[in-house]
Amino acid sequence: MLDAGIHPGLNGLASLPYFDFVEPEQIDILLISHFHLDHCGALPWFLEKTAFKGRVFMTHATKAIYRWLLSDYVKVSNISSENMLYTEKDIESSMNKIETVNFHQEMNVGGVKFWCYTAGHVLGAAMFMIEIAGVKILYTGDFSRQEDRHLMAAEIPNVHPDVLITESTYGTHIHEKREDRESRFTGLVHDIVTRGGRCLIPVFALGRAQELLLILDEYWSNHPEIHDIPIYYASALAKKCMSVYQTYISAMNEKIRRQISISNPFVFKHISNLKSIDHFEDIGPSVVMASPGMMQSGLSRELFESWCTDKRNGTIIAGYCVEGTLAKTILSEPEEIVTMGGNKLPLKCSVDYISFSAHTDYQQTSEFIRALKPPHIVLVHGEQNEMGRLKAALIREYEDDPEYNIDVYNPRNTQTVELHFRGEKMAKVVGELASTKPDEGKKISGILVKRNFNYHIVAPSDLQNYTELAMSTVTQRQSIAYSGSLPMLHYYLTQLSGDVEELEMGDKRKALKVFKTVTVIVEPKMVVLEWTASPVNDMYADAVLTVVLRAEVDPMPQKVVPTPVKVDKAHFKECLLEMLSDMFGTASLSKLIKGDKMTVTVDKKVATISLDTLDVKCEDESLQQIIQTAVTKLHQSITPVRI
Repeated sequence: MLDAGIHPGLNGLASLPYFDFVEPEQIDILLISHFHLDHCGALPWFLEKTAFKGRVFMTHATKAIYRWLLSDYVKVSNISSENMLYTEKDIESSMNKIETVNFHQEMNVGGVKFWCYTAGHVLGAAMFMIEIAGVKILYTGDFSRQEDRHLMAAEIPNVHPDVLITESTYGTHIHEKREDRESRFTGLVHDIVTRGGRCLIPVFALGRAQELLLILDEYWSNHPEIHDIPIYYASALAKKCMSVYQTYISAMNEKIRRQISISNPFVFKHISNLKSIDHFEDIGPSVVMASPGMMQSGLSRELFESWCTDKRNGTIIAGYCVEGTLAKTILSEPEEIVTMGGNKLPLKCSVDYISFSAHTDYQQTSEFIRALKPPHIVLVHGEQNEMGRLKAALIREYEDDPEYNIDVYNPRNTQTVELHFRGEKMAKVVGELASTKPDEGKKISGILVKRNFNYHIVAPSDLQNYTELAMSTVTQRQSIAYSGSLPMLHYYLTQLSGDVEELEMGDKRKALKVFKTVTVIVEPKMVVLEWTASPVNDMYADAVLTVVLRAEVDPMPQKVVPTPVKVDKAHFKECLLEMLSDMFGTASLSKLIKGDKMTVTVDKKVATISLDTLDVKCEDESLQQIIQTAVTKLHQSITPVRI
């Protein structure tokens, strides 16, 4: 699961994602890209109030800021305690469940590999590359390919993903140049304060706020004529958050890292912290940066309602606004606005929009896609129309490119996107089976073990060394009533298998071994069959059981039981030579038969036949099986049958 945010324009349960379509207990990993509320605001609720038992990961800076940002969200939310999604205690509890990752640190959880890249956007923001069963998915979260005053640009991964899940916030829009944007911003602020007005800049406590503070502090330093006009950073989080920014200087760009060795860029000369409106003396022109950025509640909303009726005042919206928020509403310049108390106020102050939102524009997104060349692109994090325009533009851009086939998807909320991948599955041979180098064409026999998304072939004896499994054998026993004699049983079993071995048990009981697998133990008034369970051995045991039952009802007197019939060895040898000559040719047989061993050579593969035990040994399994079957059937066919 990627991110768990809330809708900034809604409250309570209505602000949550469509968690009804998710089974929390089935999610193994939750990755949080950055600390903005629309990406992590639902995390305490999801961790504390659902059946989720997986693991949560985010970067170090994200975790540090998440704690204070959500705490502030709980305090400034203008809703009753019953409708609150979670409490301060839930946030504290969620902290213990969050694990941190470094950029480029590869993690492996249940066979899912992932690592993260710098995303720009805000401090600690990460893009996650996820690899599942060989398929690589890059989730950008919110990202920016443009370096700003304190953050690096998003990295271009050196690994090409199969699927790119990317934001589409600005669709096909192109951002103005950073220098032009900053100049327009400082010019607007200067105009508002020099006409005697108050300038309100609604921002989220962290992220773009730090960028704007750096710009304003530098501008004020270069313009002594406005030094007497105060700038306030109105956020209860200001001090705590600045300490986080000063801690994670290493995550910022080269300019900031160089500057920190001389002086701390986040210790501002012309900016004061303002904890609450109670500490604010509203006398004369001033600049106030207040949270939250979309003015749905909190200090920014209070100040706007106080200042919006004076035409000297001005509001600068410096970031992206979601439908349903006051910030979005005033951009259309209505004649009046509705206060939090339900009253109506005339809107007379100036309203300007300058996007400092560190999201990619069309040019950045297109260049990013061209560098990665993913075959599948899934657009998320955008309004329907913007996503549709971005999809159409990307398809148009690449439709004439013969070397790059692109599929772009812009699914609606809760709509499933199914992608099918075909790839070779590779199994590693490990343990005893890998102790010797295999020859070309040699078949390997072992147990195929699938663990997570990896396959291994191991010998049964190695199973407990490489897995949590163990090899077990099941020995079966079956008792059958039998009142006949041992010779009678021996005679019948010889008729069945031809090779019956007599055994002496430790307690002087007699036993017979049939098919080299089934032990027949003779006890008073019964026999006991013992064998190691397997499909073939079970079949042998069934055949032996049938013979025992047949011997039990045979009326033949014990004294006239014939001795087991034996095949004449010389005759068998003669027949075997003739059969093998017919099968493989005379040249394949050895001229000399040493003792009870006979050899056959076929295509330089040698098979040795024991005339005593009828065993065949050969390195080539298929040849060994062919000769073994032929020898066994020949022996059975020439065994005399008594009538």
